[in-house]
Amino acid sequence: MKNIFFILCLTMVSLCSALAQEFKPGEVWKDTEGNIINVHGGGILYHDGTYYWYGTSMHFNSKASPLKGVGVYTSKDLYEWENKGIALSVYPEGSGHKIEDGCLIERPKVIYNEVTKKFVMWFHLELKGKGYAAAEYGVAVSDSPVGPFKFLHAGRSCSGIKPMNMSVDDVEELSSKQNIKRRDPEWRSVVDKGLYTVRDLGKGQMVRDMTIFVDKDKKAYHIFASEENQTLHIVELSDDYCNYTGRYVRILPGKGNEAPTIFRHKGKYWLITSGCTGWAPNAARMAVADDIWGPWTELENPCIGEKANKTFNSQGTFILPVHGKKNVWIFMADRWNPNNLGDSRHIWLPISFDENGVPELKWYDSWKY
Repeated sequence: MKNIFFILCLTMVSLCSALAQEFKPGEVWKDTEGNIINVHGGGILYHDGTYYWYGTSMHFNSKASPLKGVGVYTSKDLYEWENKGIALSVYPEGSGHKIEDGCLIERPKVIYNEVTKKFVMWFHLELKGKGYAAAEYGVAVSDSPVGPFKFLHAGRSCSGIKPMNMSVDDVEELSSKQNIKRRDPEWRSVVDKGLYTVRDLGKGQMVRDMTIFVDKDKKAYHIFASEENQTLHIVELSDDYCNYTGRYVRILPGKGNEAPTIFRHKGKYWLITSGCTGWAPNAARMAVADDIWGPWTELENPCIGEKANKTFNSQGTFILPVHGKKNVWIFMADRWNPNNLGDSRHIWLPISFDENGVPELKWYDSWKY
């Protein structure tokens, strides 16, 4: 009888554990210590059998700047996550450092450089007390995936360099039109053509919502909202992943995209983004290209079903390829709670494909990969 009771207990434990191994989008997600997972706008790195989930550590019960910096959690299976603390800490208030307490660090992404053996973090940085006026990137490196990461530099993108898909004639023409205002009939057409690109050639291009993508050839690219959030830029990174090469393009000009996420499938690059509505959700957008440099073709909203027009009340942050699973990707998103950013919920959904091979996003109350 004791053996039977023991077997029943083991069976119940196994059953409960199996039931726990599910993603439940929008529900409270706790770490192995029972605390709410507090990383937002981030991404995941898979390295040597472990997943590392990075994101901004937010204040609870307020709309405020990062609590301490960029947090990191680890997992072997994507379901259970252990808090490893702060991977990148901000400097004390009053230090005058670019990432001092009170700055904004958003959408951090970490990639591993196989040549330098360094873990490289890129993030969107806004300077303390300047709102969203700075529009800079930040870069930090570490010998360990859990940090501590050492801040390297920050700034605007590609100062003094024009995009590869903008001509010298375009630069000259737009230089003469810098006094055009939003109320002017010509404003939209010149913005689409690159009015703000030319405006910012001297100090560098604006960097806001962003992601990092490493292609199959190990070339890495920084993809971000620029030009007052009107146009996305794709910029090639140096071989050490710590700087720009100076090669970049403008894509989807004037379309007002932010929150870029990207993956590659069957030779095509798929980009899923959102519109610019602040903390409020909107309908996702999608684009496809045969080459990372474009041209990019706009497609329909990939979301299907109830609340598809609000991306299921969320905004994308990263597309994760599941290690060891062929053609399995997870669309990671945040359901922002502007009154309590630390409790913004995580929305993870599988990417499926229609009969034409076009990505789709469908809602599931719970699912497994």
